[in-house]
Amino acid sequence: MKIIQGPLEIAGQMGILNDAFKKEGHQAMGYNYYHTSLGYKDNILPADGNEITRITGDAINHFEIFHYHYALTFFNDFRDLELLAEAGKPAFMHHWGSDVRKGSIAKLFNPYVNTADSPPEEEIHQKMMKISKYIPVGFVQDYEVLPYVSPYYKEVHVIPIAINLEKFEPVYPNPSENTPLIIHAPTQPEFKGTARIEEVIEKLKKEFSFRYQRIEKMSNEKATALYRNADIIIDQIFCGSYGLFSVEAMALGKPVICYVRDDLMCQYNTKPPICTANPDTIYDVLKELLSSGELRRKKGMDGRKFVESYHDNRIVAKQLLPIYERFLTSKRNTKVTTSSS
Repeated sequence: MKIIQGPLEIAGQMGILNDAFKKEGHQAMGYNYYHTSLGYKDNILPADGNEITRITGDAINHFEIFHYHYALTFFNDFRDLELLAEAGKPAFMHHWGSDVRKGSIAKLFNPYVNTADSPPEEEIHQKMMKISKYIPVGFVQDYEVLPYVSPYYKEVHVIPIAINLEKFEPVYPNPSENTPLIIHAPTQPEFKGTARIEEVIEKLKKEFSFRYQRIEKMSNEKATALYRNADIIIDQIFCGSYGLFSVEAMALGKPVICYVRDDLMCQYNTKPPICTANPDTIYDVLKELLSSGELRRKKGMDGRKFVESYHDNRIVAKQLLPIYERFLTSKRNTKVTTSSS
């Protein structure tokens, strides 16, 4: 298959998935117009919005599968979706959270969630109505995002965050470490609960000997090198689900503190070995990890095993490819039937 993704790179996912698609023998390309300090660049081409719209016609002629991200397409008015429908090319939309997270729904399940970065709810609704008019299938990164988009699509699939494990050699915590290093890397401090996290860290400094490092505004490559030294990694304590930072930390063999809602934990066939903590419990959870080097090591080893079985990009790609193939075959059959008529 010939697969194109765009127009926005979220947590390196386009590039990571394209890597797996290529290993499976497919042609895959990604276009990204949004560039951050994280510096994701593997298997994608940087482009601005005008460049992407200019290549859309050629892309429709060449590629067979169009995989969009973050409730965006190559045209601001979603005109390319109509062009794809006319050309009989399957399109899919991948949602990641803040593109569709409605506060009215989120707060029913989670009193801590911060939806300040999400668009107004009516804007989300109007956009989703336009997208789902042409796209029957949505993808979401986890079960937290599922209720925001399920009313709009005929099908919604939970596609786990993908990671290229070849780039993550585990470095498990030394249980004998007397001054463990805690790392927190908030791209969005208000969303992650950084103020509360650091308040608890200051409190625990009076009880334990440890080091703390906050990492910001650094490329993903440089940040990952620093994560290797960590004994404990703290992701977020507000959202209620875990993201790429937690996955990378587990891949490195680190114990992860992150708030995952109890009702979401029950959705996984294998429960993620995350030390779940919200603003009310972060003190006790962090204290327990600081108190036991053996627990830190065990959690790190359990996390690595989980990522190998659930988040490996080869495994994730093999969930997507049959869905692509099913809709591509359906489009081809429809075209043949129409031509025969």
